[in-house]
Amino acid sequence: MKELFISKLPHLRRHPQPSEVIQSRLETIQGNGFTWTDIQNPDRAEIEKLGQMYNFNSLNLDDSISKIQLAKIDNYDDHSFIILHFPPLALKRGMSRFNQLSVFIGKDYLVTIHYGELKPLVDMVNHCKDNSQYRNELLGKSSGFLLYKIIDVLVDDLLHTLRRIVENLDEIEDDVFDENKSTPKKISLLRREITILRRIVHPLRKIVLETSKNTQRFSNPDDDLVIHFDDVIDHIDKVAETLDEAKETMEIYKDTDFMLSTEKSNKILATLTIIFTLTIPPTVVGALYGMNVNLPGGIQTGNWTFLGEYTTLIIMLIVSLLPSLLMFLHFYKKKWLAD
Repeated sequence: MKELFISKLPHLRRHPQPSEVIQSRLETIQGNGFTWTDIQNPDRAEIEKLGQMYNFNSLNLDDSISKIQLAKIDNYDDHSFIILHFPPLALKRGMSRFNQLSVFIGKDYLVTIHYGELKPLVDMVNHCKDNSQYRNELLGKSSGFLLYKIIDVLVDDLLHTLRRIVENLDEIEDDVFDENKSTPKKISLLRREITILRRIVHPLRKIVLETSKNTQRFSNPDDDLVIHFDDVIDHIDKVAETLDEAKETMEIYKDTDFMLSTEKSNKILATLTIIFTLTIPPTVVGALYGMNVNLPGGIQTGNWTFLGEYTTLIIMLIVSLLPSLLMFLHFYKKKWLAD
């Protein structure tokens, strides 16, 4: 096998302006009979030059730089155009809900285009540049085999994301039954992440399945890409199944948190209601004797003194507290005071 080498395409390289936040990055790696070109954050000028070089369909070129395309695969006589979606590193407000990978694959070339940093793919490119043995293993067969390896690495990264979600599920399970922790926000954020991943994974399986059937023509005759892609599809199925289970689990946690919150609110309302009810008799007695009318034991009719100087106060306290005590005993008998 001839030695593989790395080169640059200066006529495709855009020199970013200092004021730009996102810079374009283009790398080309020569493989065994084909060239791998990876472009990160390209502009239209780069895409147009790329289209002129390989004679790509202009609509596919527009799709490759659009950030709102659905996952799909378009097959032509000499190449295929594929759009795949993968989750971003972190889901934040204002950020895209997915990272789009656009692929042009032919017998003698593989072009990958992506906005945002698909870290596993970027690491693969950097590793190929720095490690000749890894480069020979990765690019020593065919463009179809390289595409399989790229998709395999990106799908494996999905498994890491899945493990993080499962860990968050376990944490939320503990928090749901902890009265001292608030979980609605955590539940909502994790539900959003699960929903976004399900929107990515389910179409991904279909596109990868079609890709496995249509990229065999871009591989060596002795390489059965369908077998390799079957392993990738198994991983996608595992991710999809786990996400479906996680969605059902989150619904259970949401309902559980709602019921526990409702029960806690009902307990608080019941406690406040009982306290308010117990204060009704003293409030009524105090309101009556606070009116400017003649009442027994009042100032106008003269205080009671048969029990001493504070006879009126003692009687008012008894009249106020006795009904409250009787109500308290009734509530206790009904077990309304029990937790």
